[in-house]
Amino acid sequence: MRQLPEADRDAIRIAQDPKFTRWLEQITATGGCAHPVHLSGSTTAHDTATGEILHHYDTRTEPGERLLVRCRNRRSTVCAPCSRLHAGDTFHLVRAGLVGGKNVPDTVRRRPRLFITLTAPSFGPVHRAGERCRPRRDGGQCAHGRPLGCGAVHDVADPVVGQPVCANCYDYAAHALWHAHAGKLWDRFVIGVRRQLASAVGVAQSRFPDHARLSFARVAEYQKRAAIHVHAVVRLDGPAGPTDDPPAWGTTDRLIHAVRASAQRVVVRTAHSSAVGDLDLRWGAQIDARPLCADGLGPDDDAVAAYVAKYVTKGAGETGAGTDYRLTTWDDIDAAPVTDHVRALMRTCWRLGGLPEYAPLHLRAWAHTLGYRGHILTKSRAYSTTYAALRAERAHHVGHADIPDAVTDTRWRYVGSGHTPGAAQIAAGIAEDLEHSRRLHAEAREERRRGQ
Repeated sequence: MRQLPEADRDAIRIAQDPKFTRWLEQITATGGCAHPVHLSGSTTAHDTATGEILHHYDTRTEPGERLLVRCRNRRSTVCAPCSRLHAGDTFHLVRAGLVGGKNVPDTVRRRPRLFITLTAPSFGPVHRAGERCRPRRDGGQCAHGRPLGCGAVHDVADPVVGQPVCANCYDYAAHALWHAHAGKLWDRFVIGVRRQLASAVGVAQSRFPDHARLSFARVAEYQKRAAIHVHAVVRLDGPAGPTDDPPAWGTTDRLIHAVRASAQRVVVRTAHSSAVGDLDLRWGAQIDARPLCADGLGPDDDAVAAYVAKYVTKGAGETGAGTDYRLTTWDDIDAAPVTDHVRALMRTCWRLGGLPEYAPLHLRAWAHTLGYRGHILTKSRAYSTTYAALRAERAHHVGHADIPDAVTDTRWRYVGSGHTPGAAQIAAGIAEDLEHSRRLHAEAREERRRGQ
């Protein structure tokens, strides 16, 4: 036994425990979660009329006197099983707003709907994949003595792709501050779309909610150059939301025009700084707005929902932008496993975060995300269902619904998290088996669909 690795010895110890079978049931119930939360406590359901105890559960009967529940981390680099579950919830959330379902009427599919992409502006030339990177006939050098162009042909996987042609010329301050204001840019963009629509049909901007409602779900994605761009589904409804048809003037073409006009005009000015000056922050020149048509012409609804769900679960390790953990000191930046370009952005966030004029942006707290402070996925209230509703529906499906006509008394406390080395091995095996079964089920379902 002493010659075995620590993880193997720990796994044998767990397997010899008299309550191993119940422990295994708990791990399976979490889907093989890589970092489960440990809870201690009890729950008791009483009949409201008689006071009779209808159901009682206490963790004192469980292995280690604790219950393991999912960590629910969305990042696949942190917990792959929970990220897959989160991706599935995101898919259904976005899809419901496109085709209906989850208490959303299927009439939304015939509304004006767009899949839009808004990009960050240029902060300096970076290396590109595909054809010749940045060919220049006249050559030339920048003020720092580096070539202005690059005649190489880079592969997509080439580490140089997305890195600045000259790091000293790159405007790192503008990049970090643009990230910090990206949420405000989006808010003003949405307001601008409403204003453009109102102006186009002669409706007072203050009266727009009486005629139509703009609903959306959007996701932020890091590009190779470590700048985010935004993918969003935008839908035009009547004033009551998904259950209400938009007015006759609410056409797809008019919505496209409003989206483009707003994206081109919206601007956010930064606070004045003697170190940086005043910056006018805008969206990039590349703006894409594609109609989603009910007749199948254009991007597929399910493909769009899957595309959004895919990016929600990506961690920093997959995007190459930032880290999945917060940075608390300058030395943490030096130790972070990132490229020199990303490290320079982190250092810029740290330096700017120390200036009083940028204190409200909390740049040091968000240095690990390169200054970006928003959620990866956000949606308007009336777009579709919610994550909470989807989780409640899943709990009801597996039989964890509340008992009717009962009052439930719950007492829980946090007592730890994570796995021991041996438990982590077993949990990883369970997660792999469950994922393999899921893939087989999906393949069988696809086979049946093709055979019909």
